[in-house]
Amino acid sequence: MKRDDTMSKHVRNLLLAVLTLLPAAVMAGPSGQALSFTCAGCHGTDGSSVGPSMPAIAGMDPEVFVDAMKDYRLDKRNPSIMNRIAKAYSDEQFKEMAWFFASQRLHLQPQVTDAALAKRGAELHQKHCEKCHEEGGRPGDAGTLAGQWMPYLQYTMQDFLSGKRDWPRKMKRKVDAAIEDDGADAVSALIHYYGSQH
Repeated sequence: MKRDDTMSKHVRNLLLAVLTLLPAAVMAGPSGQALSFTCAGCHGTDGSSVGPSMPAIAGMDPEVFVDAMKDYRLDKRNPSIMNRIAKAYSDEQFKEMAWFFASQRLHLQPQVTDAALAKRGAELHQKHCEKCHEEGGRPGDAGTLAGQWMPYLQYTMQDFLSGKRDWPRKMKRKVDAAIEDDGADAVSALIHYYGSQH
């Protein structure tokens, strides 16, 4: 009889422990990796996009990722599928995904670039862009430019230049200065420079 009482007490304590931990496990929700599965079709399973119109987001600064997702959710970036997708996530889920992508290694694809334009773009980058986009535009707190798909960069710059997308901080002044230095080819030169980095 005593043995049954002891066993009953152990089972009761075990059940209490499980019931105590269950809410924490349920509230923890899916991991950043699990949440990122939605992104894989366009941005690749690890954030290294394989499609020319989609940006690579592997190695992206977590704050840049979260700010971008919040802007999409609030329709502050041009309408796209991202605006609809972002509305399905909480701020905490944005952070989970951000840390997952930040921890991924960026795999770059070689692109066909014009060597003369890329050389001029390197000079323009050094003069006008390096302060914010350090190390030639490598992943950092101003986003990733180096090795980014050139068609994506072209579409994005068209959006900025046409007024469809708001310029971040000092970017308009810097781009205007680059265009003043190099004329209409300045943007193309910068894009060829970034596309040549891999």
